[in-house]
Amino acid sequence: MKISDLYKIYQQHPVITTDSRNCPKGSIFIALKGASFDGNKFAATALEKGCSYVIVDEPDCCKADDDRYILTDNCLRTYKELAREHRRQYQIPIIGITGTNGKTTTKELVSAVLQKKYRVMHTEGNYNNDVGVPKTLLRLSDHDQIAVVEMGASHLGDIKKLIEYVEPTCGMITNVGRAHLQGFGSFEGVMKTKGELYDFINAHSGLIFINHDNPHLMQMAQERKLHRTIYYGQKTDDALAVCGTVVSCAPFLKFTWTTGKAYEGQPAERVHTVQTKLIGAYNLDNMLAAITIGRHFGVSDEDIDNALAMYVPTNNRSQLTITPHNHLVVDAYNANPSSMKAAIEAFKLMEVPDKMAILGDMRELGTVSGEEHQKVIGELKDAGITNVWLVGPEFGKTDCGFRKFKDVDEVKTEIARRQPQNHYILIKGSNGIKLFELPSLL
Repeated sequence: MKISDLYKIYQQHPVITTDSRNCPKGSIFIALKGASFDGNKFAATALEKGCSYVIVDEPDCCKADDDRYILTDNCLRTYKELAREHRRQYQIPIIGITGTNGKTTTKELVSAVLQKKYRVMHTEGNYNNDVGVPKTLLRLSDHDQIAVVEMGASHLGDIKKLIEYVEPTCGMITNVGRAHLQGFGSFEGVMKTKGELYDFINAHSGLIFINHDNPHLMQMAQERKLHRTIYYGQKTDDALAVCGTVVSCAPFLKFTWTTGKAYEGQPAERVHTVQTKLIGAYNLDNMLAAITIGRHFGVSDEDIDNALAMYVPTNNRSQLTITPHNHLVVDAYNANPSSMKAAIEAFKLMEVPDKMAILGDMRELGTVSGEEHQKVIGELKDAGITNVWLVGPEFGKTDCGFRKFKDVDEVKTEIARRQPQNHYILIKGSNGIKLFELPSLL
């Protein structure tokens, strides 16, 4: 069946499910496969529960005499092609966002700003992979005026694969860092894969927003001779559309921003001051990206300031949690060398007493894991943070005087024994270390 014909069926049954436990009446079930499951085995169950059609890629699971079964070569590819066909029905701006760190927060901030003027469809949570991106695109509706789509990557070529379905009209890379090196092979592999966003947008005469302060992004831009760019950054420069400066982190980020002289040929305007509800000086770059994109799409400065001031994180990123006993700086969703360094530097700048850090292993670093974990020890010492608990086997191999724990369960036992109080505690580590289980105990 051609995708165009399948799309006609989808238009009559515009609900897709990939979970046989959730089969709304009249929906279409797509039988995806994973490391430990095969959706094909649940196709018949999906029909029994209310689906009108099932898409399978195993002939043995397809009943030839039942036209509710649609056989395809690859269900995941069909899912993505169906999403692309749906995306092509909408001639609206599609903003693509990727990067090693900050892409989810930036996506949230950009969406919050744009919602002041437009009806915005944006990626929910961090559905930014092969399955999440099609799910996002299929949420597009006639109601939407603009879309913000987050794209993640952990292997060479991942962004190129997603770009082919998202087809963004403009976009940005937040930064590039040493993450998922097992999949990328090297830092150069990270730059190449993330740069695939620049390649697509440039080839289609789209607009790219770039952090002028980031040497890696500037190198990637210069190598590609990009046609249409808008720059932002923290350093005052005539080339910038927007520039900003950290005022304080006590503990929430407060910053100022103004337009650069190059913005639409206009002189710099008044200085704006924004008190945010986000932790971490590293979030200034994310704020400036949202301001730059918002201004490009005509959102007023006042609305931009209000959107950024009112945004409250709820996803274990740059989040301050106040308990009866402590103030917790929760950034426990993920960790890699660049995000860990940024978190430690930001924690150092926070104007608060009695600092403590609970840090978990950074996963998927391959052969450089030992070296990168030892670097974190040096960063902690440079920051003057002495009350440190390290969690996981990789940190366990480091040479340091900090306390070490095999896993999160050992940490829980020590918390119950010592009951830390009156601290500001930074909690950060890869999701698999499960430090997100700690806030309720502190």
